Amino acid sequence: MENKKEIQLSSGRRTMIFLCLVVSGIASSILSTAMTTALPNVVEYFGISTSIGQWITSGYSLAMGMIMPLTAFLITKFPTKKLYLTGIAAFIIGLLISIFAGNFGLMMVGRVIQACGNGILMTAAQVIILTVYPVEKKGTMMGTYGLATTAAPVIAPTIAGLMIDAFGWKSIFWVAFVIMAVSFVISSIVFDDVLELQDKKFDVISFVESIVAFGGITLGIGNISSFGLISIEGGLPLAAGAIVCVFFIVRQCTLEKPFLDVRILANWKYAVSVIASMVLYLVMMGSSVMMPLYVQSVMGYSAVVSGLVTLPGSLATAIVSPFAGSLYDRMGIKKIFVAGSAALVISNIGMYFLTMSTPLWVAAAFNVIRNIAIGSLMMPLLTWGTSNVHPTKMADASSLLTSLRTIAGSIGSAVFVGIMTVVSTASAEVYGDNAMMHGMNVSFLWMTAGAVVLLLISIFAVREKK
Repeated sequence: MENKKEIQLSSGRRTMIFLCLVVSGIASSILSTAMTTALPNVVEYFGISTSIGQWITSGYSLAMGMIMPLTAFLITKFPTKKLYLTGIAAFIIGLLISIFAGNFGLMMVGRVIQACGNGILMTAAQVIILTVYPVEKKGTMMGTYGLATTAAPVIAPTIAGLMIDAFGWKSIFWVAFVIMAVSFVISSIVFDDVLELQDKKFDVISFVESIVAFGGITLGIGNISSFGLISIEGGLPLAAGAIVCVFFIVRQCTLEKPFLDVRILANWKYAVSVIASMVLYLVMMGSSVMMPLYVQSVMGYSAVVSGLVTLPGSLATAIVSPFAGSLYDRMGIKKIFVAGSAALVISNIGMYFLTMSTPLWVAAAFNVIRNIAIGSLMMPLLTWGTSNVHPTKMADASSLLTSLRTIAGSIGSAVFVGIMTVVSTASAEVYGDNAMMHGMNVSFLWMTAGAVVLLLISIFAVREKK
């Protein structure tokens, strides 16, 4: 599969397709985190609570995670070019709905449609890159692509802060619309059908099970902080999702041609990469939401200042991401994994000790360390994991890993905001005006625990030395 596609594609054609992937990846990735900066503005605009408003990010991640198991089927069933253009078109439609939405519910409909489009785009892009490039270039090219899928999300809050203060929060969607429209035109000209199709039938039962399983677990965990574990809103969807997840896994293991081949998790290296990516996203998305809240809601600064605080970290990610891919090609995953995890632990410990009197440059410095860790881990973990499965299972591997880490990110956003909210409310009498800061500190403490788990995985679970 891989070698055949390498022969068929000229170097120039392959480069043009890669550029298309990067352009659309930038636009779609921006919307995954840009709204974290806009959260206070959106909450005020629609007159909703922060716990409800955070679903503009966690709901987006949830929807994207739910659609990704389907993309494993779509990638192998439909021509590459047609599917990719469909993903862009869906994203554009979602953008327009969010722009003209008159209420938060309709805006979320647009966000869900955006997420569905992005789910197709992201998974397809990863499979295409890992398929058309030789082994010795996979890490480098995935690292370069990481400038779109890794750097863009962390740069987005900075850019978003400037745009929000100047033009309002809806300007974020308009910029993404322009980029996506250009990407659609370019892709329709230069794209090609680069992935081989397989004889797979659409399994409706498996698809429904995947939606209920992924959606139920994520929704339940997200609602626990507000409604408690023993509740219809929290406990019921969590229990339903967990039960259906078992049925889904059993069904996939018994089907001759599964909807999503979960049996690839039997591969030790791939399984480790999946677990590590989930923990990384859990911590990453939690802190991504928390930083704008710290600068704006706790410290009382504007969205512009919030953007400037995250700017150095954004630049760090942009620099580190491609180099991390190149380092992976040369030395393997072990050293990168340990160093990145250690940096993530250090950054979260530092953020735990933030106070209302701490200079903003200190928070910015810890955010730089955090983003260096993210940039050095995200794409190498995905490349390492998917490169250890059979080429015919590449779509399943990419879809499953990306889906699970995205859902983990959604859980991280909901859980850590929930922790902050619950602790702040409970400690209001004791801490007074510092209650929200205290809640944020506790939330970062739990993020530190997650980062420690990631470090332990890197030390004890990774056996490969390249």
